[in-house]
Order: sequence, then C-alpha cells, then structure tokens
Amino acid sequence: MSLVFRKILVPTDFSETAETALYYAKELARQFGAELHLLHVGEDPMLLAGWSMLASGPASDVGEEAAVLREQLKELLTTDDQKLLKTEVHVILGQPTGVAISRYAVEGEFELIVMGTHGRGALAHTLMGSVAEKVVRSAPCPVLTIRHPAHRKIATERLQKMTAVEDSP
Repeated sequence: MSLVFRKILVPTDFSETAETALYYAKELARQFGAELHLLHVGEDPMLLAGWSMLASGPASDVGEEAAVLREQLKELLTTDDQKLLKTEVHVILGQPTGVAISRYAVEGEFELIVMGTHGRGALAHTLMGSVAEKVVRSAPCPVLTIRHPAHRKIATERLQKMTAVEDSP
C-alpha cells in the first residue's frame, strides 16, 4: 500500500500555530504534487447562541466579510506557492468550527487535513473542547496536528524533568 495525498486541507485561524501547520502542508503538497486548500471557518456567535435572526449562509452569500477573509488566506501563500502548488482558498461563515471542517473534508473528498492545535489550559479545554480534537474524532481522513513551535522547548523540559524523577533513587 502506498500513501499518496492528492488533496490536502489546511484549516487556519491565522495564528502562529496555523502558520506552522501551513508550512508542513505546503511541503507535503510539493512532495505529493497535491492540491492545497486553505480553509477559514468564521463562527457567527449569534447563530451559535441560537439567535438565528441574522442571515448566515454560504460564503458567497455573506459578502464583504468573506471576501476580506479570502484575501487574507491568499496572502498566506507566496507567489511561488501559487505558481508551483495547485492552491484554493475557502471561507465558511456561521457554523461551529470543528463540524464545519470535518463536513468540508467529507464534501471535498480530502485525503489529509493538516492543522494547528492550541495548548489551552485544562479548564478552558474542559469547557470549550478542542477544535483539533473534534476534527481528529470526526474527520473522514487522517489529520496531522501541528503544535506551536515553542512547544518543542516545553516538551523537552518536561521530558527532562520526568527522566530526572525516574532516574532518582
């Protein structure tokens, strides 16, 4: 069995961690000659709170906000990225993020999702959950989660402490 990814989805919230995930995704897209799709999901707090009075719909129906977000997504790609990679940008507004990403991956028949994960505190994670965790659980394809670059240092320090405790008499 050989692994070939022809369509890669990169959800982004424009954070530094998402930027790192995009770096990984671009490298994978180059290696596999894959299409690279950037996706931003903007939640409508009124819709999520049950206030459906505000119209919400496909990105093409929400006008200027979606257009601005599409331009921000395009700015994440260099001119070389746009020339060498088959790239597309997409915006969804008004849906819960984790659900929207997984649904989009199903509909778009993506073979890999590459996304950043944020290290929230235990209380925040318990109350709100993790978008990345929801996607990992519900996605129809493999999900590569990327941590913030600073996490490497933190993880190394934790491992050194754990090793020191195990090695102590």
